[in-house]
Amino acid sequence: MVREDGKRNFVLREEDGTEDSVFSGRTPRQAALKAARRLHPAPSEDEVDDKAVLRLRERGTDKVHIYHGWAWKEEAPDDAPDWMPEVITKANVSKQGIEHLDE
Repeated sequence: MVREDGKRNFVLREEDGTEDSVFSGRTPRQAALKAARRLHPAPSEDEVDDKAVLRLRERGTDKVHIYHGWAWKEEAPDDAPDWMPEVITKANVSKQGIEHLDE
């Protein structure tokens, strides 16, 4: 279901089928990137060992978007605003496919 501002809501689905966190974005990838930033970050992108599976169900549909996601720590850019910390968490995702729920 698309909101008035064009964003859609995606619910993070756990392995056991429970749904708790909601991420919004115009695309499923945008919501997946937000979810990936909450993962335990590696010290750098080169040191990422394993990728977590992120299953995001679009609210109001039976579609589950599946991504592999990973996160790492990085120094903030030189032109970062004053409120931004010196070390930030960055993330990336790779889409694996879409499933449809039978519920």
